Amino acid sequence: MARHVIAAVHELPPGTRKFLEIDGRPIAVFNIKGEYFGLMNRCPHQGAALCEGPLIGLAQSSNPGEIEYTKLGEIIRCPWHGWEFDIRTGQSYCDPRRFRVKAYPAHVEPGASVVKGPYVAETIPVKVESDYVVVEL
Repeated sequence: MARHVIAAVHELPPGTRKFLEIDGRPIAVFNIKGEYFGLMNRCPHQGAALCEGPLIGLAQSSNPGEIEYTKLGEIIRCPWHGWEFDIRTGQSYCDPRRFRVKAYPAHVEPGASVVKGPYVAETIPVKVESDYVVVEL
């Protein structure tokens, strides 16, 4: 699996997301309370830009009339039809046995390990074939 550097940590504070395209795939990377998660930005239902939807929590109930909200900010709701997916796993809450969104591992690495070489600069021979007139304004 190829690594892709997508942002400095300070560019993706908790509660935010970043949209990008990697190898032709629309991806969103989320910072949920200091943890990073990548998710395909396409709803498996009808192809909406899933990750542009609101971040919500999961409503659960063990008794009638009692609702507890868990996973606050960890569930993404599709902006087209309201289907909900867990950002950590890509699991659907609408039809968990049939649908999920591709989840990608994301993590923080020290800057020194990301830029470690060796790098070789490509050089191109250049030849000037004629003189040019230049006007300075």
